[in-house]
Amino acid sequence: MALKLVVIGGVAAGMSAASKARRMDPDIEIVVYEKSGYVSYGACGLPYYVQGLIREPTDLVVRTPAQFARRGIQVFVHHEVTAIDATNRRVTVKNLESGQVFEAAFDRLMLSTGGYALRPPIPGLESPADNLFSVRTVEDGAAIRRFIETERPQRAVIVGAGYIGVEMAEALVVGHGIEVTLVTLFPPLVPTFDADMSEHVSAELARHGVRLHVEGVQAFERQGPRVTAVLTEGEGFPADMVLLAMGVRPNTALAQAAGIALGPTGAVAVDDHQRTNVEGVYAGGDVAEALDLVTGEPAYVPLGTTANKQGRVAGENIAGGDAAFAGIVGTAVVKLFDLDAARTGLTEAQARQRGYDVRTTTVKASSNAHYMPGGGPLHVKLVYEASGRLLGAQMVGHAAAKRIDVAAAALHARWGVADLQKLDLSYAPPYAPVWDALLVAANVAAK
Repeated sequence: MALKLVVIGGVAAGMSAASKARRMDPDIEIVVYEKSGYVSYGACGLPYYVQGLIREPTDLVVRTPAQFARRGIQVFVHHEVTAIDATNRRVTVKNLESGQVFEAAFDRLMLSTGGYALRPPIPGLESPADNLFSVRTVEDGAAIRRFIETERPQRAVIVGAGYIGVEMAEALVVGHGIEVTLVTLFPPLVPTFDADMSEHVSAELARHGVRLHVEGVQAFERQGPRVTAVLTEGEGFPADMVLLAMGVRPNTALAQAAGIALGPTGAVAVDDHQRTNVEGVYAGGDVAEALDLVTGEPAYVPLGTTANKQGRVAGENIAGGDAAFAGIVGTAVVKLFDLDAARTGLTEAQARQRGYDVRTTTVKASSNAHYMPGGGPLHVKLVYEASGRLLGAQMVGHAAAKRIDVAAAALHARWGVADLQKLDLSYAPPYAPVWDALLVAANVAAK
């Protein structure tokens, strides 16, 4: 008799698992329940949809439920799984459109409930507001753009200056000419960037008119169904619209209620096969931990790249394969107006907190030959042990996006800065100087 796989959550990890399981086993029965109205979409593209670079929200969708159905994968949108009975192998499902509640049996379960936007208990956030938004789903992006097009806001406050916060700042400024204030407890992109590298981020924000205010939010002032201002200890910022971008937390409520163990990060604990502590239950994506290859410890880094890879591994193993997820080094890049901000591995602060004997090198080089137009400065920071072993890298400037991948590959290989020196990297004046910025940093570090 064919196995039945139930997938909870139909975005990156969930649909990758379903698709891989189908390719591995043409007979397995696969059912996906997704709470929102979309599956298999590029959530990372939402800021660019809001900006207007992408015309329709459906352009972000890779495959529709109808397309999955043709591959033998049943997808039910607007269906929320409210409980998991791991002992009796059943899930409780609510149809959010009709209100119908029913149970569905499973032999294997893929938990990909993702994460949720952090919403602290701050006065003024007790109830929804017409002009208060998060950026997690296609519906979120559509609501923001619809609000901008109908209400024509002039002032926006973004609370949180991580990846989503700075991407949305660019989207609102460039796409709609909205005056933006970023309010954050920390300098931009911390803790994923060191403070000295974040200074370049702050300068780029200021150059494009984005106001940065480093202070905690005390309250959201409201008038009826709308937030009218964001209040900090020292100042208040009037707002026609407010975006919450204060971070992501793993959506583990279902897992915890079902007895599925969490790890030290607070996300679901999995092994390298994406198995949880409950037999037949797998997890991946923003709800799950991943192995940090630099520290050898579990980490929570909710990125789409990790989710897709974990889902693929889970799907293969669910269908009887023997795949392993190697781990991550925390590589990420964000477009910031005219610059790239990229990082991989540990920051200096993270490395010192973990007790490494840390050394750093920071250089300012050129992104291409100095006589070629279109380039600019590129700031590179290498973080390494006294032994020379590379621990991390950060780059802010022009053309950092793919250069960071070289450092990421070095971390996977457990290289030192001396190994980076030996690399035969490509050279042509439009793309790099004879001595690439990464090689310049490695040469200085090796001294």
